[in-house]
Amino acid sequence: MNENPPDPQSNVHPKKRGRKKQTTAKNLLDRFIGYKEDILRFMYDPNVAFDNNQAERDIRMTKVQQKISGTFRSEQGARNFCRIRGYVSTVHKNSLSVIDSISAIFRGDSVIPLLQN
Repeated sequence: MNENPPDPQSNVHPKKRGRKKQTTAKNLLDRFIGYKEDILRFMYDPNVAFDNNQAERDIRMTKVQQKISGTFRSEQGARNFCRIRGYVSTVHKNSLSVIDSISAIFRGDSVIPLLQN
């Protein structure tokens, strides 16, 4: 309580009803205490990702390609790149071997991952 004292503005209007206003830091601390098991679940369950930023990870390679090359040479090249990255991402999310799935495409035996909820 000493590290996170009550908001000094909470005593300005002492006749207000309801809970006293707390600082943003105190509210965050209370949430961390209340959801400790959920926040640290990734440490104990290997199936839980460290963060929930899968969308950022999916688009990262496109941004790296743009950074290295400056841009895509053609609109069709950009479409092809996105289609390949999308396939690789989907295969990986379905716990399939990416290299085996790409090899299967060239053999004419493409793997189509099932959609999962």
